[in-house]
Amino acid sequence: MKIAELWRYPVKSLRGEQLAHAELLPEPGLLGLAGTLGDDGVPLIEGHPWNHPRSIAAVEAAAGAGATLVLSEGPERFDVLPLSILTDGANAALGVDRRRLRPNILIGGVDGLSERDWPGRELRIGSALVAVVKLRPRCVMTTFDPDTLAQDHGVLRRIVTDFGGVMALDAFVVEPGSVRVGDAVHVLA
Repeated sequence: MKIAELWRYPVKSLRGEQLAHAELLPEPGLLGLAGTLGDDGVPLIEGHPWNHPRSIAAVEAAAGAGATLVLSEGPERFDVLPLSILTDGANAALGVDRRRLRPNILIGGVDGLSERDWPGRELRIGSALVAVVKLRPRCVMTTFDPDTLAQDHGVLRRIVTDFGGVMALDAFVVEPGSVRVGDAVHVLA
């Protein structure tokens, strides 16, 4: 198995950007910061408003230079695990443009739906180590063609009826490392 494609989605719900190389990094540093709401409903980080220079500095110290926060009021602010992985075998079983599933990593050379046995296991991808947590529940975004924006509700219906509502994998980085298109992928015990 090998990495067939790498994708980054810098803005939630916008079309992604295909990459040849990426650095996979863990994201636990933000967990060390206290997040609360002020009496006025403004999010606070370590007691300061989310957009205060001290808050911004704390976020950059935890997540890396250039990391920023964005205020979002709707339910879309809740996200799943930071890394989405899809295999060519599972995508072929579904039979749609893989971009509808918005994977960060597309793994090629996988037989059928074998990715469904990977939750609870780790993957060595390039020099990074990734933990697969669960199969990824899918939403209405899969119904939109990424080029024309034409909607096909049948895609999500098929994911629900034929695949239990889940397709692809939710994962996180255990050991950071470089990954490139063409790098080997190994499923560990």
